[in-house]
Amino acid sequence: MRRACVIGTGSYLPTTILSNEELAARVDTSDAWIVERTGIAKRHIAAADEFTSDLGTAAAQRALTAAGITAAEVDLIIVATATPDQTFPSCATVIQHKLGMVDGVAFDVAAVCSGFLYALSVADAMIVTGAANTALVIGAETFSRLLDWEDRTTCVLFGDGAGAVVLRAQTGTGTSADRGILAHRLHSDGRYNSLLYVDGGPGSTGTVGKLRMKGREVFRHAVNNLASVMTETLAAAGVSADDVAWVVPHQANLRILEGTAKKLGLPIERVVVTVDQHANTSAASVPLALDSAVRDGRIKSGDLLLLEAMGGGFTWGAAAVRF
Repeated sequence: MRRACVIGTGSYLPTTILSNEELAARVDTSDAWIVERTGIAKRHIAAADEFTSDLGTAAAQRALTAAGITAAEVDLIIVATATPDQTFPSCATVIQHKLGMVDGVAFDVAAVCSGFLYALSVADAMIVTGAANTALVIGAETFSRLLDWEDRTTCVLFGDGAGAVVLRAQTGTGTSADRGILAHRLHSDGRYNSLLYVDGGPGSTGTVGKLRMKGREVFRHAVNNLASVMTETLAAAGVSADDVAWVVPHQANLRILEGTAKKLGLPIERVVVTVDQHANTSAASVPLALDSAVRDGRIKSGDLLLLEAMGGGFTWGAAAVRF
């Protein structure tokens, strides 16, 4: 059977770093308060002339280099983002142009922090069915532009960045020993819109709006939903938690990562943690963490990975991937 295999990863973080100490000079908070509650030490902020497509293009180029292929070999680009350059056209088509591609299919997916998992599942389906052979799946965000910098409960949590993977069709045996995406499960529940949302939009206020969140309620749902979908995905892949080499989670909050690992019965040492370095980058955080662990040698060929994320909507999902 056809499998969608990861053949390259890449990431990009803006050069400007905003530390906890610098934030404490703007709002009523402190480095100790932020670290204790979130595990975050700093975040990267895009320059005024740096757009989501720029971040996504940089991550994509690094992923292509790692894969040893050119953009001309890609026939599908899916970008997960809540902060596109424009209302339309899609950020994916902008990146397609910046990469020098004049053929193929490019479109965006909107599922906020779960966006990369949603985009990965779409790319997997298109590759498995033969609709595509080589795909770029990108998570890219300039989330700093949605923040209310006077709201200390939210502005400390987020940053900007991008991550990307190259998927290519390969033949597998249909067992859990195959390389590639083995299973994925997605969920959403629109009843919880008011817990994590942006208070604007082109079809309502005609403005971008600012991010609003009820953190305590989001935390509770995140731990329960993520543990559940991870268990569901492992079962669908025909593997157990003991088989997982690394969990590569959405980097929202260190306490969520710890709580989720505990519910799954996994030690935190088997969880890739990068939230301290770049905060919550929404759809970019899973591929950012993945690329970090690939490049520093933690993730090796043949490792079974469990990717997971939850975001506004609520949306949540997981994927089991043999690297």
